[in-house]
This record gives sequence, structure tokens and C-alpha cells, in this order.
Amino acid sequence: MSPKIRRPSSIGFRLTAWYAAILTTGLGLFGGLIWLSMRHRLIGELDEDLKARSNQFESYFKAESANYQDRHLRGELEEFAQAIPEGSSIDIRGTNGFVFHHGVVRSGRETDFLTVRSSFIAGGQSYDLEVSGSLSAVRHTLGLLQWLLLSLFPVMIVIACMGGAWLSRRALQPVQDITNAARALSVENLSARLPVPDTGDELAQLTEVLNFTLSRLDDAMKTLSQFVADASHEIRTPLAVIRTTAELAIRRARTPESYRESLQDVAAQATRMTALVEDLLMLARADSGAYKIPLAPVDLYQVLEEVATEMRPMAELRNVRIEMPPPTDTTVVAGSRPALHRLFLVLIDNAVKYCSPGTEVIVQLQISDTHAMVTVQDFGPGIAPHDVPHIFNRFYRADKVRGGDGYGLGLALAQSIARAHGTLIEVESEEHYGSRFNVTFACRAAKMDLEAHSTGITFSQSSDC
Repeated sequence: MSPKIRRPSSIGFRLTAWYAAILTTGLGLFGGLIWLSMRHRLIGELDEDLKARSNQFESYFKAESANYQDRHLRGELEEFAQAIPEGSSIDIRGTNGFVFHHGVVRSGRETDFLTVRSSFIAGGQSYDLEVSGSLSAVRHTLGLLQWLLLSLFPVMIVIACMGGAWLSRRALQPVQDITNAARALSVENLSARLPVPDTGDELAQLTEVLNFTLSRLDDAMKTLSQFVADASHEIRTPLAVIRTTAELAIRRARTPESYRESLQDVAAQATRMTALVEDLLMLARADSGAYKIPLAPVDLYQVLEEVATEMRPMAELRNVRIEMPPPTDTTVVAGSRPALHRLFLVLIDNAVKYCSPGTEVIVQLQISDTHAMVTVQDFGPGIAPHDVPHIFNRFYRADKVRGGDGYGLGLALAQSIARAHGTLIEVESEEHYGSRFNVTFACRAAKMDLEAHSTGITFSQSSDC
């Protein structure tokens, strides 16, 4: 069985169709109510008129029956009844056998007449009175009204549908403009924006949201393009060194020592490029949300001691001291020990590189009731205010004062690691006075015995820090 093919229809067509359906229903109800109210009004007026005639005839009959007998009474009644409208009739019957009729004979259907019945007593006798009126005038008026409504409604519906179609096209013109503008967008011109209708309605709000989304996409594409260009440039440099070194090595015969030096240069460049590629892959996984790190209890001070011990030889070469006062208590956080080691290595390495000779790098672990903050402070040239918002961008390098020989990925990686631990790196810097990087963790502090085992760390005593 083949699937049903749904034919597309425009919003304007659907709006016009719904408008026509609702209008037809509304006009039908309106016309029906008018017809019913007119019918009720006409029949009500005829009924009141017949009741008035009945009362007049009853009063006249009572007055005349006291003065005249049957023969003369009928003559008086006949003369009085001449005043009733054409198409009406009067019937009176008494218990003494008196019968009087005037007017048309109701030979048609009973529904063609409206009758008012009453009973009264005159001269000690009981009489039944019927006053009838024809409904032909009412039916004629209602027929004219019905013909008028049925004639005007189609014309009104057609005019309204034409107006509704025009209004829908006019109202949806901004949608068409937005559609045409959106079709013209591509990766090459994401900087273009959709026209915002000057209406202040939902369409204007939707267009503003779409423009905001396009702006974010444009920024993301620019960042991606810049990232690819920077990554290509950084990878091209070690590849060029490797190629040049290899070509020089094979161009002519060399001594074993010369070949060894060339191979060492190639290995160093390959190691450098491998580290760059690994950093890029880690950042790419972080962007895609695939960078998940296993969390376990980690002693922050132990990690900081390991990194400080690792960085002290390089610091001594630069005549820089690394000072790290011990904390007041053991601080344990939920994290990844290798990842935190990488994060603090980036921060302390940057501090050592940019710290002025003869000064010191202060690494401090401050503990509060619920958090632990790691502070890495240097006393170097500092960071210019216009560079501070960008130092965590990939491949971004500040001015020559803080320029280094890295790729500009260290702080970006550190920030990604911090985000994976539910925190951010905050920076405070003043030119010519140094910089301070703060990382705050939610923690647990305790006086404890740490026992390494397959499931993690066992606490002998713990409390919130």
C-alpha cells in the first residue's frame, strides 16, 4: 500500500479557508437568529392583535346581548365584524345553541392560521370565542427576509474571502521576505541578517531570535576558520623542519654523529607536533561534549606539590623561586588527578615563564567552609587589559612582553579542564605588577588517613570544608 501523499498548502491559503469557514458559520448563525427573532416578533404581534380583537368582540357581545335577541344580535355582530382585517375570522358558540361566524373559512392547514380562544359568560349563558388570523403575511415577510439573507450571504462571503486573502498575503509578506533572505544565506555570507519587520509583533521577535542565532553561528564559523588556520600554521612549522632536516640529511653522506643529530631534531619536532595534535584533539572533544573525565577523590595539595617539584628546576634556571605555603588542613575534591596535574602545570609554567628574574611565584591553597581556592601568582609584566578577555582563546598570544614559544593552547586546555570539574579559571592582572590566576573547587576537607585501593580513597574522618 503506497503512502499517502500530503499536498502542501500555504499558510495564506489555510488562513483564508479557515476564515471563510468561520465567516460562513458566523453568518449562518447570525442569519438564522435574525430570521427566528423576526418570526417570533411577527407572530407575537399577530397574537397580541388577535387577543385585542377577542377582548373587543367579547365586550361588544356582552353589551349587545343584553339589548337584542338572536336575530337582531347576529345583525349587530355582523356589522361590528366588518372592521376585522381580511383573512381573519370570528367564531362564537353558546351553550344555548347560539352560533355566529364571520370571515374566511379555514379550509387550509391549521398551521396556516393563528387562533386565540377564550370563554366568557353573558346573560347567564356560556360562550366559546375563537378569533383567527391568517399567517400568510407573516410567511410572506419571512420569505422575503430569507431570500434577502440567502442572496447577500454568498456575496458577503466572496468579498470577505477576497479581503481575507489580501490581508493574509499582506500579513505574511514579512515571512516571505524572511524566507527569501534565509535562502540567500550560506557559509560565505553568514554575516548577513534577516530583515526585521517594523511591527513589534511575534514575527519581529522571531526574526530577532533568528538573527541572534545567525550571529552566534557567524562567530562560531569565524572561530572555527581561525582555529583551522592557526592549527594548520602550527602543524606546518614542525613538518617543515622535519622535511628540511631529512632532506639535508639524505642530500650527501654524513658522519654517524651528524645523522644522529638530524634524527634527534626530527624526533624533537615529531614529539612537539604529537603534543600539539593531542592538545587539539582534547579541545575538540571538549567542544563536542565527549571530553568526560572520571572523578575520584583527589588531594589538591599533593597535586600542587608534585607540579611544584616538577617545575622547580626550570624556575631555578630563570632565577625564580616557587613558594607554596602548606594549607591548614587536607583538602580533597572530586576530580581527575592527571587532568588537575595538567591544569596546575599550565598555570605554574606560565607564571614561571613570565615572572621577572629574582622574584617568586606564589602557589597558595586557601580553604573556606565549602570551597578550596588554588591561587597562582607571578610578579611579571602582567597582562594588558585588552588582552585579558582573550587569553583563554586558542592560539591567542598576548603582546611581545608576555609572548612565549608555545602554541597558545595551554590556557585554553586549562579552562576546558576547569569546566570539566565544574569551575572556571579567573584572572586578575595589572600591567607591570604581575598576574594572579584563581581556581575555586567545591571540596571536602578532613583529618584523614588516605588509603589507596581499587575504589578510591577511604576517609577515617571527614567534614565539609
